[in-house]
Amino acid sequence: MVTETQIRQGKAAIAVIGLGYVGLPLAAAFGRQAKVIGFDISVKKIEELRGGFDATGELTTEDLASTRIDYTIDAGRLKEASFFIVTVPTPIDKYKKPDLTPVVSASRSIGKSLSRGSIIVYESTVYPGVTEEICVPILEQESGLKCGADFKVGYSPERINPGDKVHTVDKIVKVVSGQDAETLETVAKVYEMVVDAGVHRASSIKVAEAAKVIENTQRDLNIALMNELALIFNRLGISTRDVLEAAGTKWNFLKFFPGLVGGHCIGVDPYYLTHKAEEIGYHPQVIMAGRRINDEMGKYVAEMTVKKLIQADKTVKGARVLVLGLTFKENVPDIRNTRVIDIIEELREYGVEVLVHDPVASAEEARHEYGIDLVDIEVAGKFDGVVWAVAHQAFQSLDPARLRQFCTSGNGKGVVIDVKAVLNGNDVEAEGLIYWSL
Repeated sequence: MVTETQIRQGKAAIAVIGLGYVGLPLAAAFGRQAKVIGFDISVKKIEELRGGFDATGELTTEDLASTRIDYTIDAGRLKEASFFIVTVPTPIDKYKKPDLTPVVSASRSIGKSLSRGSIIVYESTVYPGVTEEICVPILEQESGLKCGADFKVGYSPERINPGDKVHTVDKIVKVVSGQDAETLETVAKVYEMVVDAGVHRASSIKVAEAAKVIENTQRDLNIALMNELALIFNRLGISTRDVLEAAGTKWNFLKFFPGLVGGHCIGVDPYYLTHKAEEIGYHPQVIMAGRRINDEMGKYVAEMTVKKLIQADKTVKGARVLVLGLTFKENVPDIRNTRVIDIIEELREYGVEVLVHDPVASAEEARHEYGIDLVDIEVAGKFDGVVWAVAHQAFQSLDPARLRQFCTSGNGKGVVIDVKAVLNGNDVEAEGLIYWSL
């Protein structure tokens, strides 16, 4: 089998399949020490990376210039590698069931280029069993080789946090696994080349797969609890943030906050676990309860927006509302599975004219994915209300006085809906606006 020494000496190449938020930083890290082939199916992405531009914003032009990655859209080039790392996305479909299409497709491409002695490591989030029960048969079928005898597989869950410049790939402990002791050790040594924080050797591939899905399932449930508390405290007429600030003075209180739960991790991974659980005859209750709460929060924010517009003596049908932010989290351009869209669609159901401003998101992707034309707030006119949905740093200059200038449309007071509680409510109300936060 391929060894870490061969990779270090340049006698064997690493292929990273999928150059998004996960794959590109990893490929860049390896590219400083080994021969790396970076494969992606997007022609546009490959052209941009060759030109020194990363659309995800994870790496700068300088970062890309400091590494050596042989970018390609030609799957045939994978034959040049013997250590494969799969970092393609694993989304859910419209029925909230796992969509393994990207992983299956990647496995087929690798299988067609697989040679004896290779190791394939999957990083994409999956439920326990996918690597060995779904991917391995595809690899064997496409290659004509036998897993265990001719090639080996492992799993190492990705832990990239988009937009996080502190917890980068080299500073996050890497969980690694392999189908046998020899593979585990090789995979561990390869990742130790670039992960300064060290690696954790999981006891099996299924254990590593399960560890990944519960990391985000735990976060999902904690945020769901905060969201449910927000629903309760709103009815009680008290500030959720004030309550959390007081409770947070206890040393072992976990500091989570209410909000929209989207993206390609926290809002998706629990469905992979629940899918597998139901497949083996267990119907998850706590996990699905948390998912239901979080999936309904966009609708709830929209309903509160409508209520506040009515309180402000605004006519809801035809009201102009500005939504600040479309991406799934602050300071990243990723709009996949953003739950801001739930707010927008629900407001439109009420006949509200919704305009969306996001200087971080791609206007082309917003139009393609959601049919939304992003607006320039400087020329978009006046609004009856503003929904501050995403806490981008680019919005820091939008203080209460500036928001008051936006909210001068028609009769009644302007409304400010502060989803992330970035503003001081008293300051907003001092400007003559109606304020509400989650």
